Amino acid sequence: MTHTYESHLVWDGSTGAGYRHYSRSMRAVAPPSQVEIPLSADPKFLGDPARVNPEQLLVMAVSSCQLLSFLAVAARQGVDVLSYEDDAVGSMPGNASPMRITEITLAPQILVAARTDVALVEKLVQDAHAYCYIANSLSASVTVTPTVSVDHHE
Repeated sequence: MTHTYESHLVWDGSTGAGYRHYSRSMRAVAPPSQVEIPLSADPKFLGDPARVNPEQLLVMAVSSCQLLSFLAVAARQGVDVLSYEDDAVGSMPGNASPMRITEITLAPQILVAARTDVALVEKLVQDAHAYCYIANSLSASVTVTPTVSVDHHE
């Protein structure tokens, strides 16, 4: 079975005044959701810093896919994950040709229940990375460096 994903993007304006003068602001919706996401270009490319940019969306997509893949493999193994936070970073060197994000680093901080095998959790993080279809779709390298903590308050 093939899964398909849709997005509807809207931009209005004029490029008639040249590169420096058109709006980089747009709106996107991913049906069937009706949630509108205000987007813009990265401020370095004359975008609105109050809006999310496509580069950030890419990093968020990788980060959230890693989380969902990890929760799935952890649940299947009976590992009780209590919390997960990730500070993800995407790098786009100015001299890359073609211009692209060349690396995404994920740094999840994972809290698991008492008496959980940390080595197993670390293995599951790597298994999840192998299953993450967003990371598998990219030519950029994606590195995952987890920090696992055990809740000793039980």
